[in-house]
Order: sequence, then structure tokens, then C-alpha cells
Amino acid sequence: MSILLDSGYSRVELRPWHVAAAALFITLLGFSNSGHAQAKKVATVTPVGTPSSSQVPPTQLAAAPATTAQTMSVQDVKDMRAALESIGVGDMVRVTVFRNPELTTETRVTDQGTISFPLLGDVPVAGMTPSQVSKRIADKLSGGRYVVNPEVQVTLMQVNSRQVSVLGNVNKPGRYPIDNINTRLTDFIAAAGGVAAPGSDLVTVVSTKEGKSSKKDVDLSQMFVSGNIDANLDLQPGDTIYVHRAPMVYVYGEVQKAGAYRLEPHMTVMQAIAMGGGLTPRGTQRGLKIHRRADNGKIEQIAARPTDEVRVDDVVYVDESLF
Repeated sequence: MSILLDSGYSRVELRPWHVAAAALFITLLGFSNSGHAQAKKVATVTPVGTPSSSQVPPTQLAAAPATTAQTMSVQDVKDMRAALESIGVGDMVRVTVFRNPELTTETRVTDQGTISFPLLGDVPVAGMTPSQVSKRIADKLSGGRYVVNPEVQVTLMQVNSRQVSVLGNVNKPGRYPIDNINTRLTDFIAAAGGVAAPGSDLVTVVSTKEGKSSKKDVDLSQMFVSGNIDANLDLQPGDTIYVHRAPMVYVYGEVQKAGAYRLEPHMTVMQAIAMGGGLTPRGTQRGLKIHRRADNGKIEQIAARPTDEVRVDDVVYVDESLF
């Protein structure tokens, strides 16, 4: 079979082997171009290796020590928790031995830091956690062949070695232990039932360290308004919290509820009367008087207007209307 092509100038006869050779040439040319393109792609790939210190972004280099600092802070927290869980002088503990009820003991840690336990005598426990004391007693019972494979549990019943006193105008004054829950100033005020009705926002914390006493005043309302959480002190065993009495103003005369009321900042005479329930039907705003203690200690009577500000311990008197 042959193919005749007319090129316009002459007639060319193509035989089958000509067509086959042309097809083979075109196929080889396609493979060659494809390999060249693939070589170009491979040449543009950059090998990935471990970057040198100069190639690491500064933010990553600066972040490296943060892990160590974080680890240290976590360790500090663990140490603090261990200290809060440790047994101290004066604490009441309960020791139970499984399957040996006759060895159950409730005792107080002595001034020497020991407890008296049957068969073992005095066992040092001060400064140890309940789990550590459990292991110590179990080892002694097993080592002395008193109990085979003893299972000991130690429970801290009452904490007396690390307490904080909360006094003054709170709902439940008393002594409260420092533990994993109560560590800061606001924790102990909450444990004492919060500030009572006549209590002030001003709190005084008295601490004793190395035989020296120090005092620090904290304004609770200002602490929350300003967001100064540093004022929420971490307390130590033996510290004392005293909640002061709030400044008062007194209202009497022709008012619905005469009595003493908490003095708010910039309180006026009319606001003080409003806290007393307002005027009675016989009361009048004319002839209002304030009884105020002067610097020399004497009581002065001052004519007042409804818009005048009252001071600490002022006594507002509402007169009776004549008509």
C-alpha cells in the first residue's frame, strides 16, 4: 500500500515504512520533552534539612527558655501543695489499719512532732504528708512482723498547726486552716461568711515573721475596682485578719426608721434620710439639723440643707412640721 501526496510542485509517494518511521520519531520526541520537563521540576526542589541557629526565627529562640520557667513554676506549685498537706504540731490525725480495727488511733501531734501508735510507740510525723506517714507506719508494722502486708490510711482530721484568725465585722469570726482551698485574703473572708452588715471594705492583715509584727491595710472594694489582684495577699500560719467597722451616720426624729446607717461616699442629708425610710407625715425638710463632733470633742449643732454632705458619726435630726 502506498499514499500519494500532492505538494503542489510534485507528487510524493509514501510507502508504509515511511509512515511507521515518522510515527516512531514523533513518539520519541514526546518522551524526550517529558523527561526534560521532569528534570526541570526536580531541579527546583530544595532539600529540607535541620536549620541552623541563624535560620531559626528570633521568636522561637526567645520562646525556648519559657518551657524551663514553666516547669519551675509547676514544681513550685507542687512544693506549695505538699507544704499545705503536711502534718504539723497540734494537728489531729486518724490512723486506720485494714482488717485490724484494734489499731485504729485518733491522736494529736505532740510538740515534738510525733504521734503515739500501738505496738510502735512514738512515730515522727511532723512535716510529712498523710500518704508518707501511712507508708512509714506500714513499714514499721511489717518490719516488726506485727501485721502481714499492712494497709494503713492516715487522715488529717483537724488542722491546728497552720491557721489564720478572722476577727471583726464578719459573720463567722474564728480560726480557719490554710489548705489547698484557703490561701488568700479573700478566701478566708469568704470562709468566715463574708463581711457583716456593719463591716467596712477596709481590712487589716497583721503578720508576724521572725518575731516582728507588720500590718497592712487592704481596701477590698478598691482592689476589685482597680483590678489590683496583688493586694489579695497570700497568708501565712498565724496571720490575723481584722475587718473594720464601716463609718456610720445616724438619723432620728420624724423619719420612718430611725437608726444607724452605713456612710457612703459623698452622701447627702437627703440620702441619709432616705436610708431611714424617708419622712413621716409629720416630718419636714425645714429646720434640718446635724449634730457633729468638733475637733475639741464638743458636739456642735449645725443647720443643714438637704444637699449638704454628711460626715462620719454625724447625727441628722428631722424636725416636726408645725402645720
